[in-house]
Amino acid sequence: MPPPRDLVRRLYEEPPDRFVATRDAAVAEARRAGDPATAREIARLRRPTVAAWLVNLLAIRCPELVADLGRLAEALRAAQRDLRGPRLRELSAQRRAVVAALVAEVRRLAADAEGGPPGGKLPLAEVEATLNAALSDTTVAEQVRTGRLLRAASYAGFGEVPRPQLRLVTDDAEPAPPAVDRATDRDRDRVADRDRNRRERDERAAERAVRAERVRQRRALERELTKARTDQGRAEAELAGAADAEHDGTEELADIERSLAELERRRAEAEQELSRRKLARRAAERAVTAARRRTGEVEGAIEAIDAEEGTDAGGGGGAD
Repeated sequence: MPPPRDLVRRLYEEPPDRFVATRDAAVAEARRAGDPATAREIARLRRPTVAAWLVNLLAIRCPELVADLGRLAEALRAAQRDLRGPRLRELSAQRRAVVAALVAEVRRLAADAEGGPPGGKLPLAEVEATLNAALSDTTVAEQVRTGRLLRAASYAGFGEVPRPQLRLVTDDAEPAPPAVDRATDRDRDRVADRDRNRRERDERAAERAVRAERVRQRRALERELTKARTDQGRAEAELAGAADAEHDGTEELADIERSLAELERRRAEAEQELSRRKLARRAAERAVTAARRRTGEVEGAIEAIDAEEGTDAGGGGGAD
């Protein structure tokens, strides 16, 4: 049973320094799950070189770019097969531009990859050689497309104008001079015209294909731009709403703080009034105490006078 596709993708997206640890962890997990067959298949996966890992990143994360590379390779092979020199030169220039753009994309992907090698140590020359090899070798192209390349590849490159095959003429058998035949000449002219017309039709068809591809790419970019603008508008609206909500929250907090300040002021005044009233109560209590004491003293004095008067009255009665 082959290993899970998402696991293989994750393994070949990992920087080479992490490949073995991630693979061994997956093997151990498969064994714990009671699946020794999958564990063996995972263990057979081999670590790619850094250059192969960079190409795998491109194939896994940008498959549409690799597909465009395959279509360009088909156009190059067709132009080379049909001996169309101008078309081949045009496609060769396009090949160089496409490969340069893909190398730049690889550099960006590597910069975004966590734990990857620093930008100054990326083997981009090997990546470029591998992409050129994929343009000429269908086997390499298929390995690149799968995203499981193990090492970089190389190729000498496309010739600008393929050389036609030549027939060797020896001294032993000199070719006979061609017979003058106007009908044959006309036939040759018709064949040459037909071939020229066919080549022109092929070149126009190839040009239309290139224009159609450019239109397709432009439409895809326009769709992406529309989506990006929509996302930008949504994000800006969310930002404006968040800013308004923040402003409202700030105002509410300011109102609460003002209310708290007013309450604190009123509390301080109430505490001062309460202290004043406590002092007044205590003064009143002291006054009451003093008044009660004075009342007691006066009552005592009156009682003493009354007692003295009573004593005097009793003594006078006895004398009579």
